[in-house]
Amino acid sequence: MLKDSVFTKIDEEFICENCGKKVSKLGYSCRNHCPYCLHSKHVDKNPGDRAEECHGDLEPVSMEIDGKKGYVIVFKCKKCGAIRRNKAAKDDNMDLLIDLSSKQI
Repeated sequence: MLKDSVFTKIDEEFICENCGKKVSKLGYSCRNHCPYCLHSKHVDKNPGDRAEECHGDLEPVSMEIDGKKGYVIVFKCKKCGAIRRNKAAKDDNMDLLIDLSSKQI
């Protein structure tokens, strides 16, 4: 993510390229990843800008707890190796979040 990033609000439905499930809009913020398998797609340089050319699979590799944001999922791109972080959503698979909490990158 760039230092002076600008957040572009995009909350749209999509089909997860990892697990194939239909993912609905989040509604209260922007949907960034699949709530079923927690995978994301490397499409943004800055949140919501869709300017990243990589388009690799952002695999969830660990989880952090942030005092303001709560649970934050750490992703690593399988294609280019970039590390990205995003706040967990209310409907994310809690079992997978718990599993991630024991992993370090």
